[in-house]
Parts: sequence; structure tokens; C-alpha cells
Amino acid sequence: MARTSDSPRTWIALLRGVNVGGVTIRSAELATLFRDLGFDDVKTVLASGNVRFVSDAARAGLKQRIESALRERFGYDAWIVLVTLGDLEKAIAGFPFDADDPSRQPYVVFCGDDAVRAEIVAAAGSLDPEEDPVRDGPGVVYWSVEKGRTLDTPFGKLLGKARYKATTTTRNLRTLTKLVG
Repeated sequence: MARTSDSPRTWIALLRGVNVGGVTIRSAELATLFRDLGFDDVKTVLASGNVRFVSDAARAGLKQRIESALRERFGYDAWIVLVTLGDLEKAIAGFPFDADDPSRQPYVVFCGDDAVRAEIVAAAGSLDPEEDPVRDGPGVVYWSVEKGRTLDTPFGKLLGKARYKATTTTRNLRTLTKLVG
């Protein structure tokens, strides 16, 4: 059976906090873990915890299974946001800012919980749109931050709050494009 780009069988696991803050996981080790879990067509992209794979499992069971395996194998408090390839393609296509502006970083914030996404979008509404341009998207929040300011703008500080660790992760639009290709 041919798979289409919006097939729920092609998944993207976006790991939070990998290869930062003392949590080091090599891409080859990450790919091996996913193959050991029985997933097909495993592909890792960059060293920041991005895995594309194929599975017939349902989202909820898949997320729990992957997080447990990551905790067991690599010994850290693992969280992932799990999206389908179709979800990822929609997020990329909907990016509302100039992705080619050399002075800015084109970020997509993935939220595994709709209530958290709504909370983040509501909080962003009170921020300076020139300093922190933020827009709501399909299951994501778009952000176009000045290069070098990711951690020190009000929105960057908001995303860094501990309460969002388990349900959000941020990726550069260029990384996401590599995951689709």
C-alpha cells in the first residue's frame, strides 16, 4: 500500500531537551532505539532529537511507549511531541512570517496539549509584536524572533517555563523542512 503525505502512519517524534543541558543522545543511538521498538523507515534529522518513522500504533500509546523507552535507555526525564507527517506539512505551509529574513529565526512551537497552546497564544497577545511576533497555527504557535534573542525576549522566557517542558518543543522551520524531505 502506498503511503500518502497525510497518512497517520508516518510520524514525527520531536524530543525536548536533547543534546542540551547534559542530555546527550547520538542520532545513531536514537535511530537504533526506534528500530528496536519495531518502527519502520526510521530517519533522524540533525542532532536535536527529530525522528521520522512509520507505525500503525495510535498516538497516545505511541507517545507513552517512546517516552518510556527513552527514559529507560538514556536515563533522563524524556518528553516528546508526536505529530503526523501531514500535521508537520500543514505547520510548515502555514508559517505566516518571512522565513527568509536573515535577521530573524523562523520558529514553530509544537504543543502536545491544546489548552497549553491556547494559554501560550493568550499570553503572547500581551507582548510587543515587534519584539516577539507570534501567531497561532494548526496545533502550533509560530514565532519569528530576532537572531541571538531566542532566550531573552519575553516570549522566549515564557516558553522556558518549567510547566511547559512536558508538552512543548520548538523547532526551526529549516529543520522541519528537512524532516519532510
